Amino acid sequence: MRKILYMASAVAFMACSSSKSASNEDANVDQAAKYAATITAKDLGTHLFIYASDEFEGRETGEPGQKKAVEYLKNFYVSNEIVSPLGGDDYFQEVPAEWINKNTRRGKYNDSENVVAFIKGSEKPDEIVVISAHLDHEGIKGEEIYNGADDDGSGTVAMLEIAEAFQMAVKAGKGPKRSILFLHVTGEEKGLLGSKYYADEDPIFPLANTVCDLNIDMIGRTDDRHKADPNYVYLIGSDKLSTELHELSETVNAKYTNINLDYKYNDENDPNRFYYRSDHYNFAKNNVPIIFYFNGTHVDYHKPTDTPDKINYELLENRTRLVFHTAWEVANRENRIIADKAEVKKEETGK
Repeated sequence: MRKILYMASAVAFMACSSSKSASNEDANVDQAAKYAATITAKDLGTHLFIYASDEFEGRETGEPGQKKAVEYLKNFYVSNEIVSPLGGDDYFQEVPAEWINKNTRRGKYNDSENVVAFIKGSEKPDEIVVISAHLDHEGIKGEEIYNGADDDGSGTVAMLEIAEAFQMAVKAGKGPKRSILFLHVTGEEKGLLGSKYYADEDPIFPLANTVCDLNIDMIGRTDDRHKADPNYVYLIGSDKLSTELHELSETVNAKYTNINLDYKYNDENDPNRFYYRSDHYNFAKNNVPIIFYFNGTHVDYHKPTDTPDKINYELLENRTRLVFHTAWEVANRENRIIADKAEVKKEETGK
């Protein structure tokens, strides 16, 4: 009997030691790097060759191809058990045709929708980190389909991979302390309409509770300025409203991704005025700190030749991981980042 008790005690001790060892090993793992590694060029390509295919007909606002696109996004979130902040099976924030047509001079459009998905924070659920990208493109002109693989299929599929990485962390008990809203906005090409509707008409979460917006709009290609050294991304707006966000971004990049962060278009005097030309601006004008991730324009910009076979998926992978790491740090740091700079002038133009 004593021998049996001894053996049972030894087994229990070994199991306990093994559990502690595994626990200690897990504690020593860089969790951000672990989940960032799940973002791969292969998975990004798999999504983009579907999302920027002819089947989606260029994702024109309110048209059948755009409806297929939003269903694809919804189905992704459902299959990954990432919930909607609207509750139940409703992942669509409706943007009425009447409102769209009142706010654009670029034609008449049908009802459209933003797609929203949500991961609730474990400790500070009322503080919201927004990650955004626009889901629409130019549609069909004449007989040619404008697939919009870079603009903004690249940002859209990046968001899907980021969401999946965060959800893996949640399932392992390592979810973010703050909540994350994945916001796919419609009508960007018509004047930043989906983000304007969210910010001005129907913010699902109060803008006062919104920590920052990380906006991804074209991160899959290389412009002429960087042909010799393509390991870059333009950052716009990171220092406009929050010193902390800018410094955090720099630190995260130096630690994990080592990308050349180019601030050329962050210049107040830049004639392109890209700061005012993507969806982050509807947050920035409300004093929500932002970062706009952008690879610059290229020969296929707003042309039917912007196709998924021309994307550099290794660059897309690393740039996507940069956004993930930045979101991870913002969502998990002890104190909320502070918007310590003055409000910018209100102006929306559309890319």
